Parts: sequence; structure tokens; C-alpha cells
Amino acid sequence: MTILAIESSCDDSSAAVIINGIICSNIVASQSIHTKWGGVVPELASRAHQQHIVPVVAEALERAKITKNDLNAIAFTRGPGLLGSLLVGTSFAKALAMGLNIPLIDVHHMQAHVLAHFIDEPKPNFPFLCLTVSGGHTQIVFVRSPLDMEVIGETQDDAVGEAFDKTAKLLNLPYPGGPLIDKYAKEGNPERFPFPMVEMQGLNYSFSGIKTSFLYFLQKETKKNANFVEENLADICASMQATLIKILLQKLKKAAKQYKIKEIAIAGGVSANSGLRAELQKMGEVENWNVYIPAFQYCTDNAGMIAMAAHFKAEKGEFCAQDVSPLPRMAW
Repeated sequence: MTILAIESSCDDSSAAVIINGIICSNIVASQSIHTKWGGVVPELASRAHQQHIVPVVAEALERAKITKNDLNAIAFTRGPGLLGSLLVGTSFAKALAMGLNIPLIDVHHMQAHVLAHFIDEPKPNFPFLCLTVSGGHTQIVFVRSPLDMEVIGETQDDAVGEAFDKTAKLLNLPYPGGPLIDKYAKEGNPERFPFPMVEMQGLNYSFSGIKTSFLYFLQKETKKNANFVEENLADICASMQATLIKILLQKLKKAAKQYKIKEIAIAGGVSANSGLRAELQKMGEVENWNVYIPAFQYCTDNAGMIAMAAHFKAEKGEFCAQDVSPLPRMAW
């Protein structure tokens, strides 16, 4: 089974080829235009996808050393994501599948993040818990099998990725700010500035409060010293990052105890954060967990994870019809 997968949920255009469960190519074209505006502009994102999709698909096929006539199915991200961006990927996949007279496979973006763990070794054993953290989602997922997942905890407002990016914006760091927070945090003292932690019921999260408290903190300190941010940037980043990581891992630890599970994974763009990866490893050693962290290239949005999800769906014969439409708020 040879599948071409397309990912276009936000601002990364990506195509990958998977042959019998093995990723043979994974091409990603990022969009730099959003840096100017300090965040993703949906209309600009969809136009950039139109420019990138043909080149990334062509390169994915070339890297895999196949032609379009070798394909058995076309997979694509159906949602969740930006409607205009999803439309580009969905429309391209439908047209190519129709032209080649092969089936379509629609993939849930967040489920694909979880299944990125099955691209390389080591692979988690079922059941396992996966903390999926990105710019738009923060969830704890109970994974029974590749096609049987349940969200057991999630953010009730902002995602942790938003908290990272908006913190960076308040510090006048360029977009995307999350990686820069991580970079400066390595040089700072994570205990220098304490920030409040909002406690939600059960396994749910909330990040809107910490963003507001951070804003007030900066306003207060810059009134006393106009150069406060410049003089304390590393410590500010380290303290904020440490607080966000602590919030994430406290609930993950609670979920692991509640479900009596030792197989623990993380996924999504924020799982590329070096501080989170290191703290999860430390907690894993203390709690005697088997910890699984995907390679950096499979953390952020990429078609490789879409291809792996499609592989599992193809094995079960789960294809979709040509009348399929993108779902920006696609449910689990």
C-alpha cells in the first residue's frame, strides 16, 4: 500500500509518502510571511498553500522514488484547522484521487499527532496516554489503539502554544515566539519570577489567567524600570516556561495515576520545546514511566504523521467519498 499524504491545516504545506507503513519522504514548506504580522493570517496562509502544494507533492514523490501512478490512495488533513488552508489540501487530494481513480483517506489532525509515535522506534504500547500540545490544542488523550482514542482532559480556553506565543509577543519577540522563549529560557533562572497556576477541575487546563497575570507583571515592572525586559529577558522566559511546563505535567501525572498507566507520550508542536522534553524525562524516571517523545521533524505540523494515520485507516478499509468537506472544528 503506497499512500500520498497532504497536510495543510495551518501555515505549513507538507506532503509525504508512506509505503507499507514506512515513511519514505516528508517534505515541509513553511510560510515566513506571517512573521511580519506577528501571527498566522488565514487568508495569506491559504494563498501560500496554493503556491506550495504542487512543489511539495512533486518533491515528496521524487524523494520516495515513485510516480503518481504508483499510488494506491491519497490522504489529507480534514480538520481541525483553518478553513481556507484545509480547503486547498482537501481540494487537491480529491482532484488527484479522482484523476488517478484511487480512494481518499480523511485524517484528523490531532489524532495524527498522536500516531506520529509509530513512525520511528521506540513505539509506545497500548494503552498509553499522550499529552498533545500545540498552538491550538492542549489535550490529554487516552489511546487504546491506533483508531480508538479518547480526550480525557483539555484546555477550557487558550492552548499552551498560545500562551508561549503571546508571552513572546508581550516581550516584543518576533513570531513564532515559542521557540525563542525556549532559547532564552536555557540561559535564565526558572525560579526568579513566580507566576500563578490556575487549578481546573479534573484533568482540564486553563491558560488565559496566566497570560493576564504575565501582562500585569510586565506593566508593573516596566513602570519601575523601562529596561526591565531587556535586562531580565532570560530569567523572564525561564520562569514563564517553567510555570507552563509545571501546569502541563501536574495534570499528566494525575492522569497517569488515575488511569494506572506507565506508557506516557507527548506530541504536537510544543513537544519540540526542550524544557518540556527534559522535565518529562525527569518525571518519567521518578514515576517509573516509559516515556516516548517524537523526533523534532514529527512534532510540528507535517504530512508524515498524516501518512501514518492514513496507513492505520487503510488497514481497516476506512476510506471516504468524493463529497467529503473540510471540518475546521472537526470533532474526535
